[in-house]
Amino acid sequence: MDLGLKGKVAIVVAASKGMGKASAMGLAAEGARVTMCARTEADLIVAANEIREQTKAEVLALPADVTRLADIQRVVAKTVEAFGGVDILVANAGGPPPGGFDQMTDADWQAAFELNLLSTIRFIREVLPHMRKKRWGRILNIQSSSVKQPIAGLILSNGIRPGVAGMSKTLAAELGKDNILINTVCPGRILTDRLRSHMGGRAKQVGKTFEEYLPQVTADIPLGRVGSPEEFANMVVFLASERASYVTGATIQVDGGLIRSIV
Repeated sequence: MDLGLKGKVAIVVAASKGMGKASAMGLAAEGARVTMCARTEADLIVAANEIREQTKAEVLALPADVTRLADIQRVVAKTVEAFGGVDILVANAGGPPPGGFDQMTDADWQAAFELNLLSTIRFIREVLPHMRKKRWGRILNIQSSSVKQPIAGLILSNGIRPGVAGMSKTLAAELGKDNILINTVCPGRILTDRLRSHMGGRAKQVGKTFEEYLPQVTADIPLGRVGSPEEFANMVVFLASERASYVTGATIQVDGGLIRSIV
């Protein structure tokens, strides 16, 4: 199936590892020109070179900290300079640290807000003029299954991430007239470095390795396993494509059936 992505210009945020990297790889494989950004330049360069080698796509790698407005503006400006516009935004960022309510200070809440909500707002604000100019755009906000079902021990994520889904739903009504589609994509348990770190910590508390603890991680997942970054990226690539032309304002989980809610 031709997804209609050849020649489209995509910005993928937090793209050096995990779901961001897999999303960049998937878009590049479909012929998109991709800007990848992440904080750690060394990891970003390795990831960008891998994607270039495997897909032969045009890839621009730009180190950036998404909590800094100037970095966000630079990423979008450099993308427009290199590729002539922006068609697709995959807004992504690492998650805030785990912990309970009593552990979190005002500074922790502010940092989580800037990382997961404000960075998304700023990226959308910067790309919208370019999408409106073409009357075509796709915005994919990568969040977490905590948008639909709170996760124990992740009070910051549970408190901040649903705001992105609410904003996306609101923007869908405003942007539809410009043929700009916006959706929120919520990964469940995907085998990323963050999952290994988070679950590895729990495993250590009970005297097990991550591999020994894994059956407990997957016990409540109907498919009986964690997902791969590539499986998650498949949804992102579809929603970024021409084939998803009637999907906007949706909050879609990619979780192997983990979330039990009806909507």
